[in-house]
Amino acid sequence: MNLYIGIDLGTSGVKLLLVAADGKILAENTQGYPVSYTHPGWSEQAPEDWHSAVLKGLKELLNGQDKAAVRGISFGGQMHGLVALDKDDNVIRPAILWNDGRTEEETKYLNEVIGKERLSAYTGNIAFAGFTAPKLLWMKKHEPENFARIHKIMLPKDYLAYRLSGAFCTDFSDASGMLLLDVKNRRWSPEMENVTTMSEDKLPALHESYEAVGTLKAEIADMVGLNDVKVIAGAGDNAAAAVGTGVVGEGGCNISLGTSGTLFVSSRTYHEDKVNALHSFCHADGGWHLMGCILSAASCNSWWVNGILQSDDYKKEEAGLEEKMGKNDVFFLPYLMGERSPHNDVTARGAFIGMRPDTTRGEMTLAMLEGVAFALRDCLEAAKKNGAKIPRTKLCGGGAKSKLWRQIIANVMNMPVDIPQTEQGPSYGAAMLAMVGCGEYKTVQEAASAIVRVKETVLPVPEIAAAYEQKYRHFTKFYPALKGLF
Repeated sequence: MNLYIGIDLGTSGVKLLLVAADGKILAENTQGYPVSYTHPGWSEQAPEDWHSAVLKGLKELLNGQDKAAVRGISFGGQMHGLVALDKDDNVIRPAILWNDGRTEEETKYLNEVIGKERLSAYTGNIAFAGFTAPKLLWMKKHEPENFARIHKIMLPKDYLAYRLSGAFCTDFSDASGMLLLDVKNRRWSPEMENVTTMSEDKLPALHESYEAVGTLKAEIADMVGLNDVKVIAGAGDNAAAAVGTGVVGEGGCNISLGTSGTLFVSSRTYHEDKVNALHSFCHADGGWHLMGCILSAASCNSWWVNGILQSDDYKKEEAGLEEKMGKNDVFFLPYLMGERSPHNDVTARGAFIGMRPDTTRGEMTLAMLEGVAFALRDCLEAAKKNGAKIPRTKLCGGGAKSKLWRQIIANVMNMPVDIPQTEQGPSYGAAMLAMVGCGEYKTVQEAASAIVRVKETVLPVPEIAAAYEQKYRHFTKFYPALKGLF
């Protein structure tokens, strides 16, 4: 049976999967690398760290496996990051990541001077601080010498494709988050090229996520023991994760509880969010999607449990909290890194609200989990305002391993939550894209129908869902009340 490799280039590490054509996972490997926070609100990484981690991961992943059966490699990657190369293919500066908040001034310029209406007409989206175009404007203003050296720009996963195959390319789903793509017409926006003074020859070639863009370089193939392996374009992490959970075609929904949190609604047709709360992006299946993104989701959990409580036992911290669902008087705003959807506010901050002398550690833990769910509910409400009909959702990401959090999501959203049989996030979807790119399946839909299965459905409890409905109404009042203080 043919084998495929899916690579998820995340923020804290890269995850590699070896997957058979029937969807069975044969091996997995994870390699970590650091994030640099050189200034408050900044977030950077060295692209060479990604490449080194992938090479090490490939060697370990393939140890003892049938290397001759490997046919293709593809990617799911952290979105929006700016990787800039000079004419000699040297990385000019550390990559500015998706959760970097330095571009408040540039984002304001784009939204207020260029104008949200014009941006929406050019790209289908308004500017958010994490997007790539504001980063280019920041670099042009603050690092003009570096900006002048730019010969190529690309997104994080595309740097891997470039190093592995030599293909200077990206896919439509990941490119959608740059604020440089005309999402509706699937082409670079000439207007945004003018705004950023970034000519099209410096932008990567555009492909569908499932298209082959090259083959693994001979020297790398020899290094890891592979031969004649296709490299497929891949997708942004959320689109890849949606493929991996079978959220393709019309009307599917996926919630991801990763470092960031997303609500992802797939569509066969293009929809522009007229209230500018959600992103209108291309999907990895050749269609489109609406997506709401909150910048801190499972990262709130690790911040609270590891950093504040000085614990590494997540199950112990959640023990007994099921009985308190819907009864907690404490609220938490999960805006540790600012917020994207729906507030678009880099200055927003996290906050606990409603504590008393008898407030317990458990109640604060529960409030943190609930706060993330309420922020995702904000995204759901925005999707509904855009006409989306969402009767149920898939759930993936590291946070989805928590039984308590799964039930909170079902109750706060008041809908059935399906847990996929295989939940490996973007790396699994990337492997499926590799299958399509190598001809194993004709379409992404066909691959999803053949491979993806649901192992469990979590149903909302009516009385708890009703209590959370009231709590959510309270939650929506806190950000407007505190905005001026942030």
